[in-house]
Amino acid sequence: MTAGCSAQDTYGWLKDRAKNPQAMIDLNGIDALRGIRAVDGGVEIGATTTLRDIIRDEGINRDFEVLAQAAGRVASPQIRNVGTLGGNLVQDTRCWYYRRGLDCYRAGGNSCYANGAESMNREHAVFGASRCVAVSPSDTATALVALDASMVVTSLAGQRTISAEDFFVGPATHINQMTSLEADEILTAVRLPAKWAGKRFYFEKVADRDVWDFALVSIAVAMEFDGDTIADSRFVCGGVSCTPHRLRNVENAVRGKTLSDENADAVATLASEGAKPLNYNHFKLPLMENLVRRAMRG
Repeated sequence: MTAGCSAQDTYGWLKDRAKNPQAMIDLNGIDALRGIRAVDGGVEIGATTTLRDIIRDEGINRDFEVLAQAAGRVASPQIRNVGTLGGNLVQDTRCWYYRRGLDCYRAGGNSCYANGAESMNREHAVFGASRCVAVSPSDTATALVALDASMVVTSLAGQRTISAEDFFVGPATHINQMTSLEADEILTAVRLPAKWAGKRFYFEKVADRDVWDFALVSIAVAMEFDGDTIADSRFVCGGVSCTPHRLRNVENAVRGKTLSDENADAVATLASEGAKPLNYNHFKLPLMENLVRRAMRG
């Protein structure tokens, strides 16, 4: 089943003959899956709502600006015009070994071609690897985890709601999929809770080029203040793990602190704790630390 960005992703692996589905279903014609609406306790966004509509929505920009910022950094304007939120969230990993049809772990084989002595793994994971070292490609995923969003998933059996953090899964859970969607389920909507509405946000994406490229490292931050001090926060990095990566040690360290150069330097090094870089992606560690610094400097 395809929608928006996922359809753009699908065209790529169909062209490369990496997958051979028996059928494809376009969901874009279902009106119930489109639109931004207020619901009890927050806002609901239909899965086939375009990224352009999210970027332009006054309510999203007012209350959940970090999502509009993340959507604005997806690919190119042409793709954002037709690409959807759901498609951006459920797209497959961009690891070129996997995308070129090699029999890696994710494709059902018994090797990870990106994790070898001579492998080209500049864009791959520094956290959460388990056989596979591919990263989540979604820019909006980091923002939704930072906002503590919920995913509405529907099948013939009914509907269930999954937290954004649990929606994305790593290879230790499912080696051949990026989300917790079952084979008979589709993502129908995303819900943003009122808790983070109107709070202070920060988003930044580092990529090789301003358009088209996926994140080398990105960061999405939501902060709630008590006066001048941080009462609660969610720091989430993209491009460093198979899922959006919560920086829980940073979140704990910034509680009760103010935004300042001194506090930024004090917590920045925590961002890379526990990282296991590969041959060619050591640069991601200082990048993560610097993004935390920039967020803490306001």
